[in-house]
Amino acid sequence: MTYSHQHCDGSVIALPVGKVVCIGQNYQDHIAEMQSKTAAEPLFFIKPSTALCPLVPSFAIPANRGAVHNELEIAVLIAKPLSQASTEQVAAAIWGYSLALDLTLRDVQSSLKQLGRPWELAKGFDGACPVAGFVPAATLAHPQQLDFSLNVNGIERQHGNSATMIRGISQLISEMSQHFTLLPGDMVLTGTPAGVGPLHIGDQLQIQMADYFTVTTKVS
Repeated sequence: MTYSHQHCDGSVIALPVGKVVCIGQNYQDHIAEMQSKTAAEPLFFIKPSTALCPLVPSFAIPANRGAVHNELEIAVLIAKPLSQASTEQVAAAIWGYSLALDLTLRDVQSSLKQLGRPWELAKGFDGACPVAGFVPAATLAHPQQLDFSLNVNGIERQHGNSATMIRGISQLISEMSQHFTLLPGDMVLTGTPAGVGPLHIGDQLQIQMADYFTVTTKVS
């Protein structure tokens, strides 16, 4: 299915579809569950635009490539160019907020890590970033106090709040912009809390962003 950025009401947002800039470790509980250590420098990586796909009514996962893990994250849609931007410039450049899945081929990623190689094969495959509709920034009062959750087959798997991020949203995007110019239509993923785990074809998912929206989808 062709992807376009959408408002949470279903209307199309008039921005191009760009790259997805991500951070690997931005919640302490996820770092702990992965038996990793907090790094002084942020761990950034990029998904291509071809990784983007609609979250609803369903999304596909790769077959025969090992475990595919959910990583639910707050997604931020950029509306204005950002290069070496201040946090104030970042705040003025955000179109809105949503939730996305940073789908990860965990077995592939583990093998790549052991070889000291980049993660693109595990993180950047086609359809690796299913995204819900965006809530406009002007209507979202406190993005740094945003509750979000993922239920899989009726059982809560992930529950996070942006207040517990290691790097807050504006600071994170400011740091990203020191390395990568962000353009209108680019998206930022802000990290996942604890609760990552395997998804299977047929799983039923419910994804909620505070009182702003709740969507249901399934793995196909």
